[in-house]
Amino acid sequence: LWLFFIFIVVTLLVAKWKGLSSLLAMGFSFLVIFKFILPRILAGDNPASTVIFGSLFIIPITFYFSHGLNKKTTIAIIGTLVALAITIILAHLFVNAAKLTGFVSEEASFLQTIKKGSINIKGLLLAGIIIGSLGVLDDITIAQSAIVFQLKQTNKKISSAELYKRAMEVGKDHIASMINTLILVYTGVALPLLLLFIDNPHPFSEVINYEI
Repeated sequence: LWLFFIFIVVTLLVAKWKGLSSLLAMGFSFLVIFKFILPRILAGDNPASTVIFGSLFIIPITFYFSHGLNKKTTIAIIGTLVALAITIILAHLFVNAAKLTGFVSEEASFLQTIKKGSINIKGLLLAGIIIGSLGVLDDITIAQSAIVFQLKQTNKKISSAELYKRAMEVGKDHIASMINTLILVYTGVALPLLLLFIDNPHPFSEVINYEI
């Protein structure tokens, strides 16, 4: 609770009204997740479809809340929806190709037992991927959109080709930093798993094919 309080205070001190609007947007995201997405999944609806439908509410409302009702935000929303659609297709294809079941955690097994098999665990895995991707896309698309608009405001005579070139240079930095960020984040939560890879009598090619 203290850490959450510090987070709120720092956000308001640094970002002021934009910080407040972002906190409200965060609250709306939690509202959709806990009042719509999770209850519908528990009721037996397909988790992936439920998350996709919920995202159609989360994306525009949280974006406009956090970044204002303007062209910059609208473009970021469009970019997010397109990227999310691509992510959903790739996730579906590769989860099936890798034959992942979603039963990688004790929580999934407990859930399946308690709900007597009424929840699609593979769909739950896909839903988790979609929500995780949405969090990443929120950061990337709005930042990239903001940079393009700032470049244009700084030099209104800049050509479209030059604007695209300069924006892509920044975009490359975004990609490079995001890759490293994600690797470190996943490493942080998967340290026990990584220890199994480096201290195991079985070959890596065998261990990597155990879903757990």
